[in-house]
Amino acid sequence: MVKLIHTLADHSDDVNYCDFSSSCLATCSLDKTIRLYSLNNFTELPYSPLKGHTYAVHCCCFSPSGHILASCSTDGTTMLWNTHNGQRLAVLKQPRGSPVRVCRFSPDSAYLVSGAADGSIVLWNVQSLKLYRSGSVKDGSLVACAFSPNGNLFVTGSSCGDLTIWDDKMRCLYNEKGHDLGVTCCDFSSQAVSGGEQGSRYFRMASCGQDNQIKLWLISLADLLGCELKYECTLNGHSAPVLACAFSYDGQMLVSGSVDKSIMIHDTKTGSILHTLTQHTRYVTTCAFAPDIPLLATGSMDKTVNIWQFDPKQHFAGSGLEDEPKMSIENWSEEEVSVWLCAQGLKDLVGIFKMNNIDGKELLSLTKHSLSNDLKIESLGLRSKVFRKIEELRSKVDSVSLGIPDEFLCPITRELMEEPVIAADGYSYEKEAMENWISKKRRSSPMTNLPLQSLILTPNRTLKMAINRWLETQQKYNETT
Repeated sequence: MVKLIHTLADHSDDVNYCDFSSSCLATCSLDKTIRLYSLNNFTELPYSPLKGHTYAVHCCCFSPSGHILASCSTDGTTMLWNTHNGQRLAVLKQPRGSPVRVCRFSPDSAYLVSGAADGSIVLWNVQSLKLYRSGSVKDGSLVACAFSPNGNLFVTGSSCGDLTIWDDKMRCLYNEKGHDLGVTCCDFSSQAVSGGEQGSRYFRMASCGQDNQIKLWLISLADLLGCELKYECTLNGHSAPVLACAFSYDGQMLVSGSVDKSIMIHDTKTGSILHTLTQHTRYVTTCAFAPDIPLLATGSMDKTVNIWQFDPKQHFAGSGLEDEPKMSIENWSEEEVSVWLCAQGLKDLVGIFKMNNIDGKELLSLTKHSLSNDLKIESLGLRSKVFRKIEELRSKVDSVSLGIPDEFLCPITRELMEEPVIAADGYSYEKEAMENWISKKRRSSPMTNLPLQSLILTPNRTLKMAINRWLETQQKYNETT
């Protein structure tokens, strides 16, 4: 069952794109703005809308951590925003000032891709905010882009119908005519699939286009300098150009939106249509699944964004929404850790974790060093994803199990702050922890990895008062119990 639970109607023009983080929904529009909403109650955040673009905003996307939002526009720029306070962090100007149609972060947040109407594509270094590599397609505008889950390659789609595969150094690995009348969108599934000789691992990708079709592809690195692209199947059902497609978090479903005003949800294993949604009154331009909860967002030229809710038991079995162990994380068995890995789209690592006897306690103690040296996970992107998921579990242990509000915990130490200070990135940290961070010649934000414009730390007296009040309340509660 899928039901419409909320409609956002704050944009004054066509909605072009939407994207989820673990706590927010971002939308952008022809009206030149980006809007941010809390997933708790779908209220707009206090600093929204974000304004700065001088023409239509075509795309917006969160960094994997959710701390940065990127947006791109007809004005020829890609802007980076701090999602904590709405502060604009950077303005990245496309070479020759061509309108930017699409932007995407790499899985480890190290790079950002921007693709433009003149066919130019730029790989930006997110930490230095400088151009790292650039290239271009032979014909057409760049309108679509997606990174593989391990970050080793990304795919672009053009208005001429070409799908082009690039490695992380902007070398063109492969080119294929994907859609006769032009590509409109593409997306990777987070789940790798088996196939080919000797059990090779493939990434599944979806593309859609002006030919009314959605195509599924399998991509693998054939060798160090090339890759292989295999056509898998075509998903039919729409009667007009398909403008958007996106995989669910577990890769079991694919959603698509079309000029025929409909949204279709497909089963990626069977190709069958699970649901057809028809509440939008004009073209459906964008669609996105939430990463951790059973929600779907769809945007349209009718100026609205619809929020849909799934029955988690029916549609997200095995995705972690009902199968993730409920007991204390430290007490998870090896099997419960395996369930958690599958829930996070990390099924391929189950064997490695079992081989190393990783239970809940061991899981929480893993570091980037141990993931690389002890568990031998070679892919940097995959290691970063695993470590990010482990950090989320640690956050649950710290803030939920101990009852401490997350905003009272230092992002560096994950401990209750005694002397909170505000850094130039707008986040609050424990004074000693941030001073130690800076003393090690780190000039980047611990939260965003972007350069700190200043090393001045300002006491956050308001937060300190709030922490003291909370401590007093906890003491009174303990005395009465």
